[in-house]
Order: sequence, then structure tokens, then C-alpha cells
Amino acid sequence: MSRRRVTVRCLMGGLTAILLLSSCNREESVEPAPAVREAYTLLSTVGSPNAYLIDKEGRIVHQWETNSLPGQTAYLLENGHLLKTGSKNMQGNGVFSGGGAGGVVEEYDWDGQRVWRFEYDSDAHLLHHGLTPLPNGNVLMIAWERKSREEAIAAGRDPNLVGDQGMWPDHIIEVAPTPLEGGRVVWEWHVWDHLIQEIDPALPNYGKVAEHPERIHVNPPNWVASLSDAQREELGALGYLTAAQEPERRNVHPDWNHINAVAYNAELDQIALSVLGLNEIWIVDHSTAAEEAKGSTGGRYGKGGDLLYRWGNPAAHGVKNKEQTLFAQHDVQWIPAESPGAGNVLLFNNGRGRPGGDYSTVDEFELPVAASGEYELDARGSFAPAKLIWSYEAPDKRSFYSPNVSGSQRLMNGNTLVCSGAQGRIFEVTPEKRAVWEFALPNAGGVPGLMPAGGLRNLFSMLDTDKNGSLSEEEFSKLPGPGGPGMPGPPGMPGPQGMPGRGAGGNRGSMPPVPGGFGPPPGMPGPGGPGGPGGPGGPGGPGGPGGPGNQIFRVAQFSPDYPAFKGKDLKPGQFYSDHMEVRRKGGPNVR
Repeated sequence: MSRRRVTVRCLMGGLTAILLLSSCNREESVEPAPAVREAYTLLSTVGSPNAYLIDKEGRIVHQWETNSLPGQTAYLLENGHLLKTGSKNMQGNGVFSGGGAGGVVEEYDWDGQRVWRFEYDSDAHLLHHGLTPLPNGNVLMIAWERKSREEAIAAGRDPNLVGDQGMWPDHIIEVAPTPLEGGRVVWEWHVWDHLIQEIDPALPNYGKVAEHPERIHVNPPNWVASLSDAQREELGALGYLTAAQEPERRNVHPDWNHINAVAYNAELDQIALSVLGLNEIWIVDHSTAAEEAKGSTGGRYGKGGDLLYRWGNPAAHGVKNKEQTLFAQHDVQWIPAESPGAGNVLLFNNGRGRPGGDYSTVDEFELPVAASGEYELDARGSFAPAKLIWSYEAPDKRSFYSPNVSGSQRLMNGNTLVCSGAQGRIFEVTPEKRAVWEFALPNAGGVPGLMPAGGLRNLFSMLDTDKNGSLSEEEFSKLPGPGGPGMPGPPGMPGPQGMPGRGAGGNRGSMPPVPGGFGPPPGMPGPGGPGGPGGPGGPGGPGGPGGPGNQIFRVAQFSPDYPAFKGKDLKPGQFYSDHMEVRRKGGPNVR
């Protein structure tokens, strides 16, 4: 009987190990290259309520079965608990909607018992995207807040850029958990408190935007307006751009910041934010008191809640003719002390709208920061540029592109873990940019995504059989897991010269991978697909079915001595692919 397994290939010439999920018998065991350390990867897809720890062979060593709708991300805490975002109905609450909509944060112990639940979901605000745990046990969270059209115009927003839904500026809250339910908001920071505009001198926040990089332009270049028709369709299928828009003003969209990641630096007591809507990263002072965070004075750095630093898109703060470096980025973070590059910033630069074509990179920046935590200014009084230290891109740039989600992590051995989230693909590269390990979700799909037509909205609509706007336990139980039924993938793309196609999933040619799996990297021959093996430049096999929600927002890898694992049984169990095949067929979960 044919079974799924994990295949590890090691080419001695290049010391490259590639881990691929394939459909064949378990017949051989080949050790990974020495550059690959023993580790466990936390895996949580955007379409599944569950989270898994897998080893380097792709076997499940632990899992959490939760009874809540998925959010975007999950963290493994040092005490062995799982901290995850969640949602009550997957696509917002009727006021707020769109990619990343959540509203719930939950914590589960090692045995899967829920020990905490916090809800921040109302007509006035909604949690979305990510979070980050703090050393004091509190949690930083990202949320939208609603401002009416009238409030937006009174703050200097161009009336032509705001519709009946008003604006959804972001804010950050720090929550002290109150088990088993609830929590106290002990600190907060709001975009709305730090605006500047230059269209109405009568308003108190009037000023020259380019002269105040510490303030946030209320009329920046519109990220929605910059999307091509193809990109609109692509993001719409994934659940983005769901807010009602006037047909004659399709560029009006209330989610203008779209912060998708928050990170914390304990040494500097600073917070980093990934602001997709402006193609920037921001850094703010966490040491401020409540009133100081609203203003421009106070705190450790004397700036109150104004931006301590920003980088990525000079046009977002009125500077013309300067090069943009970030494009729809995700997962900003400081590299931790135990890893090479400590103190630098690492992020996944998705590359949507990048000049010269869309392709992704993982970028490491050295920020112009003094030991005191203060940031340098250039001669014109703007923030000094960050310095690119290291960047990964594929040898064939266009073969590595994730238009949404995704992340990265600097490992202690100096390698970098890369999550190409749109394809459900995780791989590890050395500082020399050689791939040494790769894991592809079974039936993982490629661009534009894995949802049924209409994305999460249609998936939720299909599950919500009584049409009451939320899911009952019975309806929720029908949520497909990763690898479940999906739309058939398109045919595999032609491979470049010298790279035969791979059956049952498009190969890695001049376009991103397609639903159904991955072919070998350049230079590694792959088995023939249906219809015969591909010759030089030949076609790959037809794409397989994609599972709804089989994308990955971010991943994290942990060494065996991580405190969460002390005294825990991490005996390898099923291969992840086998487990998902059982779930796809409606069988029981296997722990």
C-alpha cells in the first residue's frame, strides 16, 4: 500500500538536504546535512484550529486540538503552554472585516486544556493579526478601532479617501491576563493620537509632513489604490478587501494601516510594528505612562508616543525621490541575543509591488540606533537609513514569492528559517543562502491561495448553515483541516532548462509553486509527472487539490533544550502528511 512519508535528500557535493513530502513507501532513511540542527517546529495554519510540533523528519511529536476558530498565529511559551489568536466567525464581526480579523486570544496548557481566554471584539474595536508575549506575562495585541467618516475628516483625512465606514486606525494594547477569562488593558498606544496632515491649516494637527517623520501622515499613499486588478482579485480570494466600498471610489478602504506584526525588545523597552499599509516598520516607546503615550513628551526617550524610528517607504512620510525598500512585509522582529546578528531586525519582505517584478526576500537590517536606544537623524532631520546586512532571495527570484502572510526566524546556528506562507512551505538556509532543509505541507497550494472561490468569506458561509453569523459546535466540527477538499490546482508551470517536471504538483519553474506540491530546486532532477517526465524546460504534472486555509502566517523553531520541553514526552508519532490524510477522509485525530 502506498503511504505518505518524508524523504530527506542529501547531495554531498552541495551539502544540501531537502525535506519533501511525497507519496511513496518508507524504504530508506538518509541523515540530514550537518548544517541542520535537531529542532522542533511549531506549525499552525490559518485554516485550522489546531497546532502541531513536528520534528525534522516531519513527524508529529505533540499537538493541540482546540475548539476555537483559527486566528493567524500561535506561540509556544516557555512553560509549555500554547498562546494563540482566534476568531468568532473568521472574517470579522460585521463592522470590521478583512484579512487577519480575529477578536480572541487563548492560552492552552500542554495537555490541551484552555487556561485563559480574552475577547476584544465590539463595534468599536477588534483584534487582528498577531500578538507577542512579554517577559512580565502580559501580552501585546494589535487591534483596529473605528472612527466615523466625520471624525476622520475632522482629523484632516481627505474626504475623497474616506467612505461611510470611516477609518480603522490601529492601536496596540498590553493585556494582563485574568484567568480563566478576561484581562486588564494596562497600557495602550494609538495611531490616532499621533497624526499629521497638511490639507487644512485650521486643524490642530496641521504641519509639513516631511518635516515631522515622528508623526503619522493621515493621507499617505493609498496601499489599496496601488493594487493591480490581478492583485485585488488575489487578495479578495484570501479574505482581504472585504469592507464595502462605493463602486465609483473603489480605492476607499478603512483599513489604512494594516499592522500585521508586533515585536518587543526588552533591553530597549521598545515595540516594533510591521505596517503593511504604509510599507514601513515603526518603533515606539513602551516605557511611556498612559498619558505620555498619547502625546509627544515623556517616557524613557522623551518622545512620548511619537515614532522613535520608521523605515521602508519614505513616501509614507512625505519624502520624495527616495528608494522604497519594503513591500507588503510581515513578521518584523529583533534577532535575539543567542543568535548571530543579535540586535538587528529581521523580516519577511513579501515584495508585492516591488519594482522590476514581484518576488520575496528575507531581509536583515542594522538600525541606526545608539547604545542608549535613540535613533540617528540624517542631515535633513529625517531618520537615518537602516543598513541591509543580509538578504535571501531565490536564485531564480520569481520562484520565491508569497504575496501575503509569511515569516522568518534567525536560528542559533546562524541559519535562517523561512516560511513562504502562501505556499505552505518552510525551509532553512545557511548564511551563504544554501537551502539545507525544506518542509512542504501536503496538498499545499500556491498563489493566489488555497481557499474556495471567495476565500474565507465563502468558507465561513458554507459552514454557517443556519446563517446566524456565527458557528455552532456542530458547524465548527465540519471545518476542514489542512489538506482538505479544495479547488483543483492549475497545471504545473514549465521548468527551466535542465530541471525535469515533477508529477502531482507543479515544479519550481519561472513562476511560484502551484497547488499540489513542490518540485525540486534548480539543478535537482525530479521524477516524471503524469504524461511522462518533463525534459529540459518541459511541463510539470497537473496540480493537485489544495486544502482550505492551508497557508501559514508564521512558524517558529525550538531546540530540544527549550524550557517548554523539560520533562515532556516528545516521542515521534505519525507523519504530519499521514495525519492530515486521515483528517481529510474524516477519520479520528491521532495524538
